[in-house]
Amino acid sequence: MQRTLRLLAIVAGLCATTEALAQKYPVRPVKIMVGFSAGGPVDVVARIVADRLGNKLGQPFVVENRAGANGMIAAEGVAHAEGDGYTMLACNSSTITLNRTLFRDIRYDPEKDFAPLTTVVSAPLVLVVNPENPKTAHINTVADLVAAAKAAPGALAYGSGGNGNLAHLAMELLSQKAGIKMIHVPYRGGAASEVGILAQEVLAVFDPLSAVPLVKAGKLRALAVSSAERLPALPDVPTVAEAGYPGFDISFWVGFFMPKAVPAPILETLHREIVAAAKDPVLQERLETQGVVSVLSPAEYAAKIAKETKELAEVVAAANIKAE
Repeated sequence: MQRTLRLLAIVAGLCATTEALAQKYPVRPVKIMVGFSAGGPVDVVARIVADRLGNKLGQPFVVENRAGANGMIAAEGVAHAEGDGYTMLACNSSTITLNRTLFRDIRYDPEKDFAPLTTVVSAPLVLVVNPENPKTAHINTVADLVAAAKAAPGALAYGSGGNGNLAHLAMELLSQKAGIKMIHVPYRGGAASEVGILAQEVLAVFDPLSAVPLVKAGKLRALAVSSAERLPALPDVPTVAEAGYPGFDISFWVGFFMPKAVPAPILETLHREIVAAAKDPVLQERLETQGVVSVLSPAEYAAKIAKETKELAEVVAAANIKAE
């Protein structure tokens, strides 16, 4: 009995200590590690959120860029950091859902090593063709593209930002669902693939949101968006799911994580403040330059990651995709 009481007292003391730490948190600067270069989507979102967190919580949240290996360098650093709440990860979807499928030398486990906080923005891809290209002038819908591909199996080329890129997987998923075969032309980045379709080197591309101005200017024709919901900037463009492929939902998201061992009260504080930042009307305008503002509970975020990881792994296996 006495032993049980002592154990209960120890547990109560630890809980009290954790709660006290959370109430004081943070007492020194917090590092936000970004696995990509300054100026990119992840970096932009991280800096917007960092400013807000610093102002609200009274300590600087400092962004540190550790670019390389599709975000794996930064992710590994956070995965192995102390669980004291002073090292955070800002990353994109590929770092969490794709890397462990594509790379053999990954040294972190997205499920076991991280506590998910929330997504902040989600950016669907836009399936586009070039209306000035004689080969795609008649393609106005996803059904038209599928019909053209079926009429010339293995002859039509599409572009992406590289092998294993999310745009590559989106087209492979569509191809698998539609029962078509197209030739993949990997470029060095999304911007280069966009140049490729404008130059009529490829017939179709799942483009990032940079395609929206080109669509509105008539330089590109949007057939569908890859997300489950329509894109507010292109309200008349259907989703791929609406175009006949239910369940199709692929987006490039940016979100935040902490090491798994961080105490729950600190995770709750950070989740609350990041969500508040995303919902701030002034910050929303800045965040929307990178995508659609989208926040989730930690449980919803974990479920989303599990679902996407499984689905994308299946696409990678079926298409035998190898990382460059």
